[in-house]
Amino acid sequence: MAEAYIVRVINYPRTKVRGNWKNKKQFMPYIKIWIHLIFSTKNREKIITKELKPKLLTHIKENSIAKNIFIICMNCVDDHIHILLSLGNDKTVSKVAQLIKGESSFWVNRNKLTIGKFEWQDDYISVSVSESVVDKVKEYINNQEEHHKKKTFSEEYEDFIKNMDSILLIIDLTKVRL
Repeated sequence: MAEAYIVRVINYPRTKVRGNWKNKKQFMPYIKIWIHLIFSTKNREKIITKELKPKLLTHIKENSIAKNIFIICMNCVDDHIHILLSLGNDKTVSKVAQLIKGESSFWVNRNKLTIGKFEWQDDYISVSVSESVVDKVKEYINNQEEHHKKKTFSEEYEDFIKNMDSILLIIDLTKVRL
């Protein structure tokens, strides 16, 4: 059975507000934006070994907690990683991707966990996820090893882009009809 690393977020940190909570009505920001973030190793090198994988995922999880990045689920195979996260009120997708990618590659290289230099690809895929399909996305992420026995990352990427182009085309056609 494939290994998957899941982080369950029970309590989101509250924004600090000055004053007495009992005497004032304070509105807390409530943000729930699910993001499926995917990025590959540089040149899609198959550099994430079975030995590196648990160390890398554990480090990303721990570092993300320290940086208030709310990872719900993540998994990787030898050349890419999938992360389902909830975007906080003070983070952008590009900032989250930068923090995770930059720090994790620095950590792998500093600890000499690969033979050569470890790098992530500059680009990434980021897709918003509807609340109604969060469980399906989790299942998809948790079953990456099984999924990639049938389809390479390149094939998966091309299919994804084709599907997104179809969705965007439908949206464009809908706009024209109105």
